[in-house]
Amino acid sequence: MTPTPTLRERSEAEASRLPPLLARAEQLAGTVLLGEHGRRRAGLGDDFWQYRPAQAGDSKRLIDHRRSARGDQQFVREREWQIAQSVMLWTDQGASMRFASQDGLPTKADRARLLSLAIAILLVRGGERVGLTGTALPPRRGNAQILRLAEALTVDMDQDYAAPEHRAMIPHARAVFVSDFLGDIAEVELALTKAADRGVRGILLQILDPSEEQFPFRGRTIFESVGGTLSHETLKAGDLRDRYLTRLAERKDRLDHLCRLTGWQLGLHHTSQSAQPALLWLYRALDRGRS
Repeated sequence: MTPTPTLRERSEAEASRLPPLLARAEQLAGTVLLGEHGRRRAGLGDDFWQYRPAQAGDSKRLIDHRRSARGDQQFVREREWQIAQSVMLWTDQGASMRFASQDGLPTKADRARLLSLAIAILLVRGGERVGLTGTALPPRRGNAQILRLAEALTVDMDQDYAAPEHRAMIPHARAVFVSDFLGDIAEVELALTKAADRGVRGILLQILDPSEEQFPFRGRTIFESVGGTLSHETLKAGDLRDRYLTRLAERKDRLDHLCRLTGWQLGLHHTSQSAQPALLWLYRALDRGRS
């Protein structure tokens, strides 16, 4: 019988994951920044962004007379969008996320943590406040907040499926929920409904192992949850394939329908894929969700 790790041993194991996670997230965020031009928008701020032709309804005090004096057309001097907004993250830390079907693949938890921390780095560098849903880590700016997030994301939970945290939603903020979303769908519906009631818009990013999409099992198979609370043995696993894929498709349809009802966006990422396209999609989806 394997002895249960002490609190100190568990703490040391979690702390040992922190530097590699942070380094990989920094590197991943850097690849996106190299290909993007930041989150610059016209609005309130001090830095110059661009000139644009004056339009009907523009206040006269916005006219840049020096630029307009070069020709017959009047121009408005626009400044960089600098209104920091709050973005709240919920990253599933349930046991189901610690699944990987092959040794060469990352677990769903590893990929979820990497993407969550990388998007937090991008947002903080853009001057926005980032934190966790709930009350444990409210949105803040700065590198110290990135360290707090990295530490919080390395914690594993015992239950097989974690429920999205919906307490203390900041009105009109944005949110990112990262999970396999294979647990109780009612919990997801509750969280998004409460978020929508407070004007919160966001993104559901579903992360799945490729075997969860393909169901490649045949013959005698024992299916066990990572947390050890669920177990099912069958002699003909292949006979379950069609029913399983039908239920998975139904789950995706419910998530899509829920997102459309609440004004959220739904994304799907497989752990066999590169993390970079998923981060780039998240980055751009958050920008779209701003308007």
